[in-house]
Amino acid sequence: MLQGKDIMTKDVITVSPDTEILVATNILLEKHINGVPVLDDAGNLVGILCQSDLIVQQKKIPTPSLFTLLNGFIPLTSQKKIEKEVRKIAAITVAQAMTPNPVVVSPDTTIEAVAALMVDSSYHTLPVVDEGKLIGIIGKEDVLRTLMGKTESK
Repeated sequence: MLQGKDIMTKDVITVSPDTEILVATNILLEKHINGVPVLDDAGNLVGILCQSDLIVQQKKIPTPSLFTLLNGFIPLTSQKKIEKEVRKIAAITVAQAMTPNPVVVSPDTTIEAVAALMVDSSYHTLPVVDEGKLIGIIGKEDVLRTLMGKTESK
């Protein structure tokens, strides 16, 4: 049975939380990748930056929807959610746009479990962590490669 270590990309491109958004965007585009792990100065995985985190910058600032009940206003969108959206839209650094504390897999995670995470939770990029250290990354393309019988690690 194939595992994460069999399909992961070992030569992982990473960015730091202080990387400028434009630099990170160029990395994603030039390398044709969907996401990059974000490592702090000590090499700890602190987040992941995906194309979807950057696309959010093209969104309009969410306007809270309100309705009235007994002469009171009730918001349909939480203030916290609005603030999070505004921060992402206005992001200048990776730290402001990344998804913190990303879901990770181990090198022994089965390809079936990886595929289920990607499909069920809409994850496109999963960091592979062993003993607290980033050792690889699995993208949808890595999983698709298994359909073609091409599982050599990069």
